[in-house]
Amino acid sequence: MRTALAVAADALKTGDVPIGALVLDPSGAELARACNAREALGDPTAHAEILALRAAARELGDSWRLTGCTLVVTVEPCTMCAGALVLARISRVVFGAWEPRTGAAGSLWDVIRDRRLNHRPEVVGGVLEDEAAAVLESFFRGHRK
Repeated sequence: MRTALAVAADALKTGDVPIGALVLDPSGAELARACNAREALGDPTAHAEILALRAAARELGDSWRLTGCTLVVTVEPCTMCAGALVLARISRVVFGAWEPRTGAAGSLWDVIRDRRLNHRPEVVGGVLEDEAAAVLESFFRGHRK
């Protein structure tokens, strides 16, 4: 999570919300990393999780299925990202801060563990929660004066 927090800081360079994500292979080695890049790319889907999933699939080269992999992200995934994590067959999602307004891993919705879906990753939330929340609070405090 500390690495994901460091990656999140890269988003600040372009005015993006500071969210960082990593994809780890089954042995725990880093496959990919990304930060939010909606502003930088002019792309509403350029969330850290989506960009990290894309990069990890490219790194593996032989499949879009990320079975056995873990996604680590600084904030609870939104519905778009939660759906993508399920479709990518990620095995575990680890996140920092809970997001009660848009979170889809247990806060507002629980897309990731919905029993109606054919794949349900393990979810671990609240890892370094205070640190992850502080990064977001600082960002939004500076933008909502």
